Amino acid sequence: MQITNAEFYKSVYKYEDCPRLQQPEVAFSGRSNVGKSSLINRLTRQKKLARTSNTPGRTQCLNYFNVDDKFYLVDLPGYGFANVPQKVKDDWAELIDTYLNYRENLIGVVQIIDSRHKPTKDDKMMVEWLQASGLSYLIAATKVDKISNNKKAKQKKLIYKELNLIEEDNFTFFSAQTGEGSREVYEYLDFLLQLANKDRG
Repeated sequence: MQITNAEFYKSVYKYEDCPRLQQPEVAFSGRSNVGKSSLINRLTRQKKLARTSNTPGRTQCLNYFNVDDKFYLVDLPGYGFANVPQKVKDDWAELIDTYLNYRENLIGVVQIIDSRHKPTKDDKMMVEWLQASGLSYLIAATKVDKISNNKKAKQKKLIYKELNLIEEDNFTFFSAQTGEGSREVYEYLDFLLQLANKDRG
């Protein structure tokens, strides 16, 4: 896949405000401050497409990005952020849950975790839901440039164990700094779009 153009389309705070679209959608999910925006910016080759912030919880809605008029990349609110009112967290959870369960345009999820650490309780819950849903997903373990090559194998083994992954599961390490893992994510997006086009045909 070669992304030549990506642009912001719309922010959605309530599920009923999701746009009516013909193109498929791929959701990008992960806990707050995991590097989701940086990953999106790296993939689209635009430094400021998705706003990055050192303040967890910056993404508070579904952010839609039009990618080459082929599909929409949907940036979900980061989960697991404690320093917001419970009502806000509940609203985020409801928005994410409703979108993932009922959005017919959704064809897959890129689930983002931090390669440096053991998957969190929220990471586990999210992956368990994906595994039960039958929805296609890719695990992207970010910030891999922060760990040594010797530790990568150890971290991958830990991640697979904690998330109950098997060898056939889609997994890649990723670095927004070096670009490592970009090819694997592009290939996954290509795979999803080919399936979607086949189903439409």
